[in-house]
Amino acid sequence: MPAIPYSRYVFGSLPWYSTLIVCGMALALLICTREEKRLGLQEDTVIDLALCVIPCGIIGARLYYVAFSWDVFAGDPLRILRIWEGGLAVYGSVIGGLLAALVFSRVRKISLATLTDIMVPGLILAQAIGRWGNYFNMEAYGAAITDPAWQFFPAGVLIPEGGELVWHMATFFYESMWNLGVFIALMRLRKRAFRRFDLSCWYLLLYGAGRFVIEGLRTDSLMAGGGLRVSQLLSAGMCLFALGRFCWLVGKTRRVWRFTLPAAAALCAVFAFLPLSLTVRHLLMAATAIGCGAALYPQTKPEA
Repeated sequence: MPAIPYSRYVFGSLPWYSTLIVCGMALALLICTREEKRLGLQEDTVIDLALCVIPCGIIGARLYYVAFSWDVFAGDPLRILRIWEGGLAVYGSVIGGLLAALVFSRVRKISLATLTDIMVPGLILAQAIGRWGNYFNMEAYGAAITDPAWQFFPAGVLIPEGGELVWHMATFFYESMWNLGVFIALMRLRKRAFRRFDLSCWYLLLYGAGRFVIEGLRTDSLMAGGGLRVSQLLSAGMCLFALGRFCWLVGKTRRVWRFTLPAAAALCAVFAFLPLSLTVRHLLMAATAIGCGAALYPQTKPEA
């Protein structure tokens, strides 16, 4: 998200972006607390975890943004500390929170996989809510919409440009709805996931696939060398990691992965060169990754 004024104030002096983020955190904490009881962890484990994860997540979100937008801060490094001016990145928050959870798990002698399985349903819901902050900030939108048939919300959003309002793709809304769908899926999957880290892998696969597609529609992505979008690279890596783990899970009990992975790789290669728009190709590749994960995930618990 671009470093623009922290929030566009609506209804008096209420900063909607920070309000939505806090609401998302509160709901995530409530869900994590319920998961803590379901998994039989010691009381207040989630509260202690949150006191570590939330500050580190904010720091990670800022450092991630600064690292890939250094040209904005090079002339005035102290601007890095002025977080209220904007400039945070979701992936940086996830990475910072994960590092904090890793340290917490070592100190409390609790499996990191257990902690991440507790966190991911609430995390994706918080991400769905937080994306609406982009609406009030007029950011995280896509290319301009020239077809009048699609110039309506939620397909598009009006953005002020050059003294007039222009319709742009409402990518923040697309991701918010996708994240909400992932949240529903994770809540249904959490009781079927019989191994630790299963739920976390489904988060990596489902969120990563959706973000991979939607990021390609945005006009304000953080870029790496060679014109590559950083978030798309991370999203693809998350999907590959989750698929790799599912392959490992079924390696001793089924041989479907021997056919599924080569078939998925071949399909993605074909999609990459089809004479279709980039968005359609990305959609096909993301759908292939999700389908591959569903095929690889064991449906019954293997014998010990």
